[in-house]
Amino acid sequence: MGNSPYQMHPMIDLIAIDMDGTLLDSSHSISPRVRGAIAAARAQGIRIVLATGRPYSGIEEYLAELGLAGDEDYCITFNGAVIQNASGTTSVEETTLGYDDFVYCEKVARELGVHLHVLYERSMMTPNADISYHTVRDAYISRTPLMFRSVDQVDPAWRFRKFMMVDDEAILDKAIARLPPELMQRYTVVKSAADFLEVLHPDAGKGRALATLATHLGVPAERIMAIGDQENDLVMLEFAGVAVAMGNAIDAVKAVADHVTTSNNEDGVAVAIERYALKQATGVS
Repeated sequence: MGNSPYQMHPMIDLIAIDMDGTLLDSSHSISPRVRGAIAAARAQGIRIVLATGRPYSGIEEYLAELGLAGDEDYCITFNGAVIQNASGTTSVEETTLGYDDFVYCEKVARELGVHLHVLYERSMMTPNADISYHTVRDAYISRTPLMFRSVDQVDPAWRFRKFMMVDDEAILDKAIARLPPELMQRYTVVKSAADFLEVLHPDAGKGRALATLATHLGVPAERIMAIGDQENDLVMLEFAGVAVAMGNAIDAVKAVADHVTTSNNEDGVAVAIERYALKQATGVS
């Protein structure tokens, strides 16, 4: 086995997989090899959990494609603000934000000169009359209805899953450098893409959500593998017993990973599952 490309690994009972930049290739599709590797893992009794910043509406078709849409399947959505069964009928836990949080974050975004959109239930709303291209693209990709509402039109009873500051990378990075310390203290703040900065409830995040779900399912951390590529995946990878960074991951993700697989356009998720999760991957008969 010394020349085998596969490595010894602990028994894996659950694999948490990020979506954009990880499960999905650059055309937002799941490759046949990745689909096959996930099917092989499920056939060995391994749970597959999609862990994404997307709302549930943005992953329904992929859950169905992978056969993961049952009442006993689970997913992590809104970057960990919601843990739910994959049929969309029951939530394990939700950590939401209120009207005062919206007013505060809208003011911060406006003062920093970046666009803002927010997600609640199955809708996306922006208080920007000049709706950003990044907002429109996010709504399209996540299959989420988009509306404009001025601040005084927002219902104080609404509960929000997350807020997103969005703009061109250079503009957003300049804004990030000027974020008020209060924002960082009050919320979980993570960059999920070059053009997305997400503001969540302080108890939200993929890592905490995965830990909560693991406890709910009775799966120890050392028997969990997590695969991701961006800053919002860091805590999830740090929690999991086996952490895998995509070949296209940012350097900070690769730095905490146990393994680096190939890119999302090179079946990276399949390579990781085949090497580090499937029982026959060790070559032992």
